[in-house]
Amino acid sequence: MKELWSLFRRFVPPYRKYLFLNIFFNVLAALLTLFSFAVIIPILEILFKIKEANYEFIPLGDASLKDVVINNFYYYTQECIYSWGPIGTLMAMAGLLVFMTMLKTGAAYLSSYFVIPMRAGIVRDIRNYVYDKIVLLPIGYFTTERKGDVMARMTGDVAEIENSIMSTLDMIFKDPIMIIVCLSMMLFLSWQLTVFVLLLLPIAGSVMGRVGKRLKRASLEGQTQWGVLMSNIEETLGGLRIIKAFNAEDKVVDRFHDGNQEFFRITRAVQRRQSLAHPMSEFLGTITIAIVLVFGGTLILRGVSGMNAASFIYYMVIFYSIINPAKDLTKAMYSIQRGLASMERVDAILNAENPIHDPEHPETIDNLKGEIRYNGVTFGYDPTVPVVKNVDLTIRPGETVALVGQSGSGKSTMADLLPRFYDINNGSITVDGHDIRNLRVHDLRGLMGNVNQEAILFNDTIFNNIAFGVKDATMDQVIEAAKIANAHEFIMATEDGYNTSIGDRGCRLSGGQRQRLSIARAILKNPPILILDEATSALDSESEKLVQQALERLMKDRTTLVIAHRLSTIKNASQICVMHEGEIVEKGTHDELLALNGYYTRLVEMQSMK
Repeated sequence: MKELWSLFRRFVPPYRKYLFLNIFFNVLAALLTLFSFAVIIPILEILFKIKEANYEFIPLGDASLKDVVINNFYYYTQECIYSWGPIGTLMAMAGLLVFMTMLKTGAAYLSSYFVIPMRAGIVRDIRNYVYDKIVLLPIGYFTTERKGDVMARMTGDVAEIENSIMSTLDMIFKDPIMIIVCLSMMLFLSWQLTVFVLLLLPIAGSVMGRVGKRLKRASLEGQTQWGVLMSNIEETLGGLRIIKAFNAEDKVVDRFHDGNQEFFRITRAVQRRQSLAHPMSEFLGTITIAIVLVFGGTLILRGVSGMNAASFIYYMVIFYSIINPAKDLTKAMYSIQRGLASMERVDAILNAENPIHDPEHPETIDNLKGEIRYNGVTFGYDPTVPVVKNVDLTIRPGETVALVGQSGSGKSTMADLLPRFYDINNGSITVDGHDIRNLRVHDLRGLMGNVNQEAILFNDTIFNNIAFGVKDATMDQVIEAAKIANAHEFIMATEDGYNTSIGDRGCRLSGGQRQRLSIARAILKNPPILILDEATSALDSESEKLVQQALERLMKDRTTLVIAHRLSTIKNASQICVMHEGEIVEKGTHDELLALNGYYTRLVEMQSMK
């Protein structure tokens, strides 16, 4: 169980106090269990006259510890019979048994009481670590991973870890202690018989262990298939409009049913194998008990063992008390195998490397002017297939530079490289002469505001969406930003004004309204550098006019990089760069580029702007 202990080393240290208290009360409960059983022996041997003898008190040190404990226990029982009679002693023994049981169950409760904060806390920490890592990972990570599968790891896999590993924490720290304490007492009673028992137990354990390893492999396969199902669901919900428009319901239903059938097949196999744990452990336990009973009984009948019949009964009671913890521990191990399979999938996120690092000795920019330079920039999502090739571009402070070109020419990639959503393969990008890789990522992105083609909003109020990322924003500041973005009027027309919830991804708003909120958000941030990625391409003419007015106010006196699809929106740009297959093939103003009668002219003609 190397992986299990590795898991504990990573997540248990903050909860050491609870772990020590849990172990302490588990040990106490195990000892009290033994002493509760010990009360049975004098009842059998003296009270019912199975064994009659006169016992004298032996001081500690006059004999072996074993002889002193046993002798003095019988001595006090004998004294009780003389003083209170058999019935009185029986009642005293019964009362002692009840008292010992009360202490034992109280200790058992306290052991569970103290393990709960550790169990719940570790699961909380795992969720936090996974979420924190997802937020920190670069955008490039999610271009190769399915969002549905990532969601499955955060939900289904973490839940499986909770159900399979954390829910068995009590067993992990309770059952082994009970087994160790009971084995110690068994050694105390008869080392010969206990050595025989210790030879039998590993044989049974190895049989169960083989089944457990297979269970882990099957569970990993099952959790992976669950990720595929979650991806199907996420894609279906996101593309429901297209599915219905193309009458593709049967296709996606069949695809989901096939995946669900495969998940059913794997789950069925896993659950059948897991359900084998209890019957197998009980059967192997019964075989072990039968062998020990025959072997131990033979030793006593031949007079080889130092135990008498009553002690052997006590020995078997203790040995039988190991069986239930062993069975529970076996079931826990089977369950843990499923959890470890899920932990492997969660670790794939936790151990993912983020190539976007802060420098060891970060530079700072004082008195930002806003000059941006792309110097021989080359980049490819696959380094062997460059999307941007040896690009040189200078954007002077306060200047608006537009990138135009066909889809796939590298325009949006150029914009994504500036805030270090990806790191370039060759060349450099500088802001006021500072290589962006020498700045803290947080500081770099704090200089920039983004307005994208798809307005990315959150299921929250209008106020919180505009104030997103700006600490301690006041209502007056939010209202002022909304007015500049031409959003105030429609906001006040909503049912609760700025406290209106806009629904998932702003679904309760029109496209133009969503875009104006994202512009208001950028205005409130007040960034010196602005990135506009086709911010008006998905809007109707009336919405485009309102949004364009808001953008012009936003762009005033800011260094702006515009990715444009509609060329009418960038006619007044300081410089227009035409990209083709990852290279800038033309530069100039609108009129200068038209005069060249090249790539830009053909783009204009296609949009019938002339």
